[in-house]
Amino acid sequence: MITLRRSNQRGAANHGWLDTHFTFSFDQYYDPRFMGFRSLRVINEDRVAPGQGFPFHPHRDMEIITYVLEGALEHKDSLGTGSIIRPGDGQRMSAGTGIRHSEFNPSKTDPVHLLQIWILPDQKGHEPSYEQKSFPESEKQGKLRLIASPDGAEGSVTIHQDARLYVSLLASGEEVRHRLHNGRHAWLQVAKGTVELNGQQLNQGDGAAISNEPAVNVRGKEDAEILLFDLA
Repeated sequence: MITLRRSNQRGAANHGWLDTHFTFSFDQYYDPRFMGFRSLRVINEDRVAPGQGFPFHPHRDMEIITYVLEGALEHKDSLGTGSIIRPGDGQRMSAGTGIRHSEFNPSKTDPVHLLQIWILPDQKGHEPSYEQKSFPESEKQGKLRLIASPDGAEGSVTIHQDARLYVSLLASGEEVRHRLHNGRHAWLQVAKGTVELNGQQLNQGDGAAISNEPAVNVRGKEDAEILLFDLA
């Protein structure tokens, strides 16, 4: 079964410095049909204006992944971490017992376009931590590249949940296939371009919940970038 979440049906808010779209209920946007999917709780598509960003604020008991599509994002946190997140990076912050962080667009001229992803942890009270790695385009072109997993497999960043995040870059006509084992579910998010998911067309910003399907087949209709979550 595939349940589509079309881009134009998402929640949205524009604060001037931040233009954001909510795949699932978030902040003042509430839709009881879309409260998350399995352990996946948030996918926010954010565009942050030059020189703007989120000031220091707290989180706890959440696995937070920031995936930058265009531009760069500067991260600072109460652990003393300071980094720049760029396209191709896999970044995760385990909020655990509590962490504060800020995220700013360091450019004076260019906006930053990103996906903010929250995954519920397997239990409360983990030690807060931060991890960031770079994944070259060559490892994602025409194939699924694992970038986050519970065991750090294939050099991925480690999250405290039985969930795996794959990314892929697809040219027109390129196809990837991911087998879903018994009892597993998937969420596909189209970050860029247009694809076919098991024969159904999805455009930029569209998402899909996938259950009781033997496999996920994604074919590029035009140059595309996708995120695929394999979930318990």
